[in-house]
Amino acid sequence: MKTKARPEPKTKHDYAAQAEIIKAMAHPTRLLILNSLKKKEVCVCELRDLVGDDISTVSKHLSILKNAGLVAARREGNWLHYRLICPCVLDFTGCIAGIKR
Repeated sequence: MKTKARPEPKTKHDYAAQAEIIKAMAHPTRLLILNSLKKKEVCVCELRDLVGDDISTVSKHLSILKNAGLVAARREGNWLHYRLICPCVLDFTGCIAGIKR
């Protein structure tokens, strides 16, 4: 009889890595960007229009999300197109949306 391997207990380092991802999400503009990417890939110019900030500010937000491993970019001509690579984070935001109203 084969026994199930127990998952290794999480370490402080594991939780620190998770906290970095949560920190990357912890801005209203970045949450707006993540939610706008849930259905399709979007050009940075569309995100700029959606967010209402200048392109450099939107690019900084996207860089933070990309460094956290939440989004990826694809270049097409002069524009970058972003896609959500970790859609399960939207489950987290959906869960906490009901807490504070």
